[in-house]
Amino acid sequence: MREGIVVAWLFVRLKLRLIAGNLRGDTMRQVGFVFTLIAAVSVALGGLLLMSLLRLAPADLALDAGMVLFTVLTLIWVIGPLLVFGVDETLDPARLTLFPLTARQMAVGMFAASATGPWPLATLFFLVGAVVGLSRSVTGLLIGLVAAVLQAAFCLVASRAVTTALSRLLRTRRGRDLLAVGVVFVILLTQVPNLLLNQGFGGVPREFLSSLASVVRWGPPAMAAHAIADGGLYGLAEVAAVAAAVLVLTWAWIAALRKAMVTADSSTQLGSVRRSRFDGLLPAGPLGAVVAKELKYLRREPRGRMGWMAAIGFAGILMFSLSSGPGGLSGSALAVAPACIGALMIGLQAANAFGIDGRALWMNAIVYSSARDLRTDFAGRHLAVGLVAVPLLAVLSVAAALFAGHLPWALPALLSSTGLLLVALGVGAVTSVILPYTYPERINAFTSAAPGQGGVAFAGSFGAMLGTTVLALPLVLPVFLGLSWIAVLGIPYGLAVCYGGRRLAATIGYARLPDLLGAVSRPA
Repeated sequence: MREGIVVAWLFVRLKLRLIAGNLRGDTMRQVGFVFTLIAAVSVALGGLLLMSLLRLAPADLALDAGMVLFTVLTLIWVIGPLLVFGVDETLDPARLTLFPLTARQMAVGMFAASATGPWPLATLFFLVGAVVGLSRSVTGLLIGLVAAVLQAAFCLVASRAVTTALSRLLRTRRGRDLLAVGVVFVILLTQVPNLLLNQGFGGVPREFLSSLASVVRWGPPAMAAHAIADGGLYGLAEVAAVAAAVLVLTWAWIAALRKAMVTADSSTQLGSVRRSRFDGLLPAGPLGAVVAKELKYLRREPRGRMGWMAAIGFAGILMFSLSSGPGGLSGSALAVAPACIGALMIGLQAANAFGIDGRALWMNAIVYSSARDLRTDFAGRHLAVGLVAVPLLAVLSVAAALFAGHLPWALPALLSSTGLLLVALGVGAVTSVILPYTYPERINAFTSAAPGQGGVAFAGSFGAMLGTTVLALPLVLPVFLGLSWIAVLGIPYGLAVCYGGRRLAATIGYARLPDLLGAVSRPA
C-alpha cells in the first residue's frame, strides 16, 4: 500500500513538472493553459448546476437523463485522450518503459497522473451534481457518493485502457488514419439523434430520451446513475457490479500495459519506398512532380485525410438536416447546397498550402528562379486536389440530386460546386503566401498549428472562407435561387479566379520566399 502511494505521488509530481515545463518561457502556451483552466472551471460549475437541477424534474425523467449523461461522459473520457495522443507525454506507455517499475506499479502511477489536472476535477464536480440531482433519500446520497467515485474511476481506467491498447497502433501512420476516420465517424454520429428527431422518427423528445436510456441501461455508467436514484439494496447491487467492472477493466489495462512494455515499437521500423502509381499518367516536368507529391500527401497525411472525410461526411449529414422541418430546402437548392458546402470545406484546406511541406520547402525554394516556377507549383497542387475532389463532388451531387428527387439537378450541383472549389483554391493560394504557418510535427491528426501561431491559423482560415464566399456568391446564389443555367459559367468563372489567385500568390510569394520558409519551419 505504501509503495503504491509513493509511486502515485511520483507520477503526480511528474505530471505537474511536465505541465510547468511546457509553460515555461512560452507566452502563447501560458495563455492557452489559462483558457483551458477557465474552460474546465466553467464546465465544472455548469455541470454541477445542471446536474443538480435534475432534482426539480420528475424522477423517471431525471433517471433517464442521468443514465444517458453518465454514458456520454464515459465516451468523452475514452475518445478525448485519443485526440491528444502524442501531445500529452503521460498517455504513451512507451515513454515510461525505462522506469524500473512493474506493470502494476506503472498502472497505479498512470492512474494517478490521469486524475491530476483540471478536467478530472471538472468531472468530479459533474458527478457531485448528479448525486444531488438524482438521489431521493439519505441512503441514495450515501450510495451516490460511492457510485460517483466508481464512475470517475471507470472513466479514468477506460481511457487509459484504450490508449494503452492502441498506443502501438497510434504511433503508426495507419493507426493515425484509423483514428481520424473513427473520430470523424463519432462526430457525425452525434448528429444522428438530431436528424431522427427532425425527420420525426424519434417521436417526442421525452420518448426519444427514454429509448436512449433503455439502450444504455445495463452499461456500468448507467448502472452507477441508476444506483444513485434507487438508493436501496438494488442500488447497492448495482454499485457492486460497477466496482466489479472497474476491477475487470483494470486487469485488462494492466495486461495491455505489460504487453506494451515488452513489445517492440513498429513505428520505428523502416518502410519501403515505392514508385508513384501515377508515373505514367501525370505530365512531365515540375508540374507532374508536384502533382505526384501532393497525391502522396493526400494518401498518407492523416490531417488532410481527416479534413476530406469531414467535408464529405458533413455534406452528407447536411442533405438530411436541410430537408427537415417546415423551413427545409426543396427543389434544386437541396441538391446544390450539400455539394457546394463539401466543395467549400475541401477548398479551405488549401488556405495554408506550404504548411504541410514544413522545413522541406527549402528544397523547392532553392530551385525557384522566377515567380513562374512558384505559379507552376501552385498549379500542380491545385491539379492534385482537383483529380480527387471532382469525382467526390460528382458522387455527392448525384446523391444529393437523388435525395432531392430529380436526377438532372446533379449537373448544376456539380458545375456549381466545381466552380466554388476552384475559387477556394485561388483564394487559398493567396492566403498561403500572406498568412503561412507551421503544421506541428506530432503524431496526432487533430493539431493544426504550431504553438504561438494559432492566431495566424485562425486569420488565414477565416480570410480564406470570407474571400471564397464573396467571390463565389455571384455564381452560387443564382443557382441556389433556381437559375440553374448559371451553373454552366461555374467552371470558366472558377478557372479565371483560380488562375488570377495563382498569379497574385506567385508574385507575392516569390518576393517573400525567405519569410514564407521561416513561417512554415517554426519548431512545433
